Amino acid sequence: MSEGNELLDKIKGLKDKLEDLQNQLADPEVMRDMKKYVQLNKEYKEVLPVVNAGEKYKKMVDEYNSAKDILSNEKDADLREMAKEEIAELDQKLPAMEEEIKLLLIPSDPEDSKNAVLEIRGGTGGDEASIFAGDLFRMYGKFAEKKNWKIEVTSQSPGASGGFKEIICTVKGEGVYGIMKYESGVHRVQRVPQTETQGRIHTSAASVAVLPEADEFDIDLNEKDIRKDIFCASGPGGQGVNTTYSAIRLTHIPSGIVVQCQDERNQLKNYEKALQELRTRLYNLEYQKYLDGISAKRKTMVSTGDRSAKIRTYNYPQSRVTDHRINWSTHNLTSFMDGNIQEVIDQLQVAENAERLKASEI
Repeated sequence: MSEGNELLDKIKGLKDKLEDLQNQLADPEVMRDMKKYVQLNKEYKEVLPVVNAGEKYKKMVDEYNSAKDILSNEKDADLREMAKEEIAELDQKLPAMEEEIKLLLIPSDPEDSKNAVLEIRGGTGGDEASIFAGDLFRMYGKFAEKKNWKIEVTSQSPGASGGFKEIICTVKGEGVYGIMKYESGVHRVQRVPQTETQGRIHTSAASVAVLPEADEFDIDLNEKDIRKDIFCASGPGGQGVNTTYSAIRLTHIPSGIVVQCQDERNQLKNYEKALQELRTRLYNLEYQKYLDGISAKRKTMVSTGDRSAKIRTYNYPQSRVTDHRINWSTHNLTSFMDGNIQEVIDQLQVAENAERLKASEI
């Protein structure tokens, strides 16, 4: 049980940390510093489930030691038999509980709890790539519905034959980024395009990027560093969309990052959305270094860098979806495109956790 004692020591340290965080959060001085309060509250929420699991584990270890003691010192045959059964049962449960705690002890991606900015762009394949980008957007929309998430479109550029050359949106809800981050990368489709007259199968692609949305306290933006341009909106929006100067383009002069929003008719709402996206993009310049650091140390299921990795293929003639990172396939493409993608995300998370455990020293 030496490994068990080591885990119990780690849990005790976290229990002390949890009490310290509770005391700090109750301090009126901390409450007045909203940035610090938000950070401490975030830490508290991360430590709490580990401590709760640790308490459950400690109880199991105590029961195991107690049963061992009965087996060594008790003369009563019935009590000894009960102790044997309890030891046999706990011998099954304890290793799984230890693995669970080891996983909880590894620091999670600090961004997992955030909302996400989702970008889908048609790649190689012309009009068919735009149509496929639209199919992916619909798929994520259906998935978001199942998760009770909310999608807000920031900007879109429709394709000539349907779908989108590009669509950017924010996905809001509980733990969005931690789930959606596995979708970053290049998605390939193999099918007969609507625009194909000879019935030949084409391969097209769309790229998906998922970024953690920056919180208000993550980035301090200086208004002097931002150039604001106002222009007429184009695309969907009904009458008057091209005659109202409501679209906003923001240029962050030091970094050269440009964002725009034209989805709302209200100029102020477009400005707020664009500002939020700019904050996210600046934040992700730093966050990318974190992702690069992970990929340099171990294998990861989260596509990094230029997101050029071909992560998934959608083969319509065979009704097959294949995720190349984990060699996972399903032959129910219709259901998958209707937003039933949780199974592959679960499998990717399992693979990611296995790599995290392998790389950790716990």
